[in-house]
Amino acid sequence: MANSYKKITLENGLRVITVPAESANSVTVLILVGAGSKYETKDINGISHFLEHMFFKGTKKRPTTLSISETLDSVGGEYNAFTSKEVTGFWAKVDKRHADVALDWISDIFLNSQFDEKEMEREKGVIIEEVNMYLDTPTAYIGDLWEGLLYGDQPAGWRVIGEKENISSFTKEQVINYYKSHYSSSNVIICMAGGMKSEEMEEKVKMYFKDIEKNSEGEKLKVIEKQSEPEILLHYKKTDQTHFCLGVRAYDLFDERRSALALLSVILGGNMSSRLFIKVRERNGLAYSIHTSVDNATDVGYLVTQAGIDHKNLEKSVQLILEEYKDLRDNKITEKELQKAKDYIKGATSLSLDSSDNQATFYGLQELLEKNILTPEEKFEKIDAVTVDDIKKVAEDIFALEKLNLAVIGPYEEAESEKIKKLLKF
Repeated sequence: MANSYKKITLENGLRVITVPAESANSVTVLILVGAGSKYETKDINGISHFLEHMFFKGTKKRPTTLSISETLDSVGGEYNAFTSKEVTGFWAKVDKRHADVALDWISDIFLNSQFDEKEMEREKGVIIEEVNMYLDTPTAYIGDLWEGLLYGDQPAGWRVIGEKENISSFTKEQVINYYKSHYSSSNVIICMAGGMKSEEMEEKVKMYFKDIEKNSEGEKLKVIEKQSEPEILLHYKKTDQTHFCLGVRAYDLFDERRSALALLSVILGGNMSSRLFIKVRERNGLAYSIHTSVDNATDVGYLVTQAGIDHKNLEKSVQLILEEYKDLRDNKITEKELQKAKDYIKGATSLSLDSSDNQATFYGLQELLEKNILTPEEKFEKIDAVTVDDIKKVAEDIFALEKLNLAVIGPYEEAESEKIKKLLKF
């Protein structure tokens, strides 16, 4: 698969990445900002996400939420935004004939939002209901509890969405100050992908984003990790299922062992023929959904297995997962199993890059977080270079007792914590 991209840096520091695919019918414009909850302090935790919402509340040219949403709805476009611990993103995907509509729209909300106080007050209610939705959705909330267990009371351990008290108290001054200190041209990447030529994309980005400001950039504190024994977190809730995350601390984005870790994750629980899917679901009938994934941030990382099971099956499920962790640590996988995982990652990546939005994300996120871009072929070379011995070394390193963590949502009292903690053993 031939994927070409081009990167330029404008005089104001704005980085522009173009990924042409002239046969594609769509064009995606993606804006990525180096801002997220890791850049916040405790008193403004949640403001990155709150600010993301405020970009859709009105500009001088499009003064209402209706006029903002109608612009792309009227051409059948797709659009949204997201906030994570380290990134805030805005995107619009349209038929390539409407590329100018998307560029005009996304540059307008990004550069000219009014941050109206009445809209702010209304949006507080919306976001508080979003908080309530997550709290009522254990499959989503368990991930927040898991990261809270790993990182505690520091930005990496706080929820991206923030707490209700903070959300209710945000002022226009706080929002504008945060915007000015993080939304700087040198901290922003514009990535365009799809059915256009690179030169055409570049000229359009230059035109639509010529007024972006250059400010000082906000900083984030380095995450502190400390753990000397297995840790658990029990969140009491009357649920029909027990939801849990069981995993270990692992590697950051810059660690050379990342490729081996990704393959290890696929082997464990990355697809429907993975070890844990077969063992926990197919052979024991304990879970409908079980999967293992990896998270690599700029300074920390982890591997985690998540599942929802009957309350009475928590002990057995944890034991079965730990058996597979231990087996990978103590025994080598086969060449056949490794090759299957390699082919899975390469195939899934290739399929995803058929769409312009995934192309933009693939290149843009690398540039923002790593300041270095690898093509799919270069990433595949790293995957292909991983050996059976590499997998064994990673498993020996991460599947250590003192790196093990378990977060649980279900009807469990604190008195049961010691009993559950005793499950964490290899």
